[in-house]
Amino acid sequence: MQSRLRVRGHPIQPMLVTFPLGLFVSAVVFDLIDVLGGPAFLGEVGYWTAVAALVAAALTAVAGMVDLWDVPGDRTRRTAVAFNLVNTAMAAMFLLTCLVRSHSPQRGASAAILITELVALAVGGVGVHLGAQLMRQFDTGRAEAGGLDTLAGSTVKMTRPRP
Repeated sequence: MQSRLRVRGHPIQPMLVTFPLGLFVSAVVFDLIDVLGGPAFLGEVGYWTAVAALVAAALTAVAGMVDLWDVPGDRTRRTAVAFNLVNTAMAAMFLLTCLVRSHSPQRGASAAILITELVALAVGGVGVHLGAQLMRQFDTGRAEAGGLDTLAGSTVKMTRPRP
């Protein structure tokens, strides 16, 4: 299966997934520091980082939906639908925390918000697992990482240094 959305032969959606995940993790780190007594502005930084992650998640979801059209109706399709639903659930949990925080003046995090975000990251971990499954199913021609012998057909050339 080939993705409809590609850049120089590489599917866009797996590349885009890293942005919301990284931003969500960063938001949780900022909120954790805020809850543990760090500077108050880090709570607001965490809030705006989560908002940026939600925008990135929306763009990623659009790319995922476009790719979903071409997925064959077998186990791969079920995995792709589960992947998109899990990532949507994670984004929905972060959206909930952002909506709660938007009404406070400094938009700082609380312990309940931090726990909700940690649960959302755990849900996102399931999404990462499902995404890895999809990549293995879609990219069957790719050599699996296992040692230097797997680089034989790649464009990477290994040479010994000269004395």
